[in-house]
Amino acid sequence: MLFTTPAPPAAAKAAGYSWKNVPTQTITVGDVNFAYRELGKQNGGTPVVFLVHLAAVLDNWDPRIMDGMAAKHHVIAFDNRGIGASSGSPANSMEQMADDAITFIKAKGLTQVDLLGFSMGGMVAQEIVLKEPQLIRKMIVAGTGPAGGEGISSVAGVTFYDMLRGFFTGQDAKQFLFFTRTPGGIAAGKAFLERLKERTENRDKEISVRAFMAQLEALRVWGQKTPVDLSVVKQPVLVVNGDADRMVPTPNTHDLARRLPNSTLIIYPDAGHGGIFQFHADFVPSALAFLGR
Repeated sequence: MLFTTPAPPAAAKAAGYSWKNVPTQTITVGDVNFAYRELGKQNGGTPVVFLVHLAAVLDNWDPRIMDGMAAKHHVIAFDNRGIGASSGSPANSMEQMADDAITFIKAKGLTQVDLLGFSMGGMVAQEIVLKEPQLIRKMIVAGTGPAGGEGISSVAGVTFYDMLRGFFTGQDAKQFLFFTRTPGGIAAGKAFLERLKERTENRDKEISVRAFMAQLEALRVWGQKTPVDLSVVKQPVLVVNGDADRMVPTPNTHDLARRLPNSTLIIYPDAGHGGIFQFHADFVPSALAFLGR
């Protein structure tokens, strides 16, 4: 059975929600309650569904990207099964995460969407387009790589190392994981982490340790998976990363772009895994132009 929470009234929408205050809603499919937020133009055009990174919940999306995309599009972000405020047992494979995303998209009554997947979300996006190509119009994937890609199975080691660096220096691990250690990268990381604090009320639940470990297992298996034939993906794909990604090494981004027959590649200088956050002022218009072509 399918249940949804009431949508915000039209007057409230007209008042102008932004990512920092848009309500969290739920939609129930079977025994799973999916938590989600939606923003922007909801009449006409193809909705953009956001697929989030390792250990992330709704509050980990950069408000500048969400608000920037919502200025032109209907944007929807959700917590996968067992993540954040969504109920159920967390998935431990990209294929299961893709199935859950497809379930959510169809439960929302959407027949075609664009996908924006960051990091692990970009891997889930690849699985979705292979499973249900008719559901996807265009894709944007950032900080990600193909199945079996170089260094992907080592994400857990890099993550735990930088979590320790963060602990011993009193910093958020994302400062190390997402950004370079140059002056520009350090400043961009601090600014990004401040933006994530802009939502002060009705924040999402943090990811559980159990769910985090399930996602690490999914990444390990994905990194050891036999590469798949991506030449069958005919949709336009915008592939983005920084030139110094430590989590999903940047050569994967070039490899992914080469293997997708209808791809456009953007590589940001002096940027790491979080290149789209560091260069959000360039990324948003580039993404909007790509979706609008």
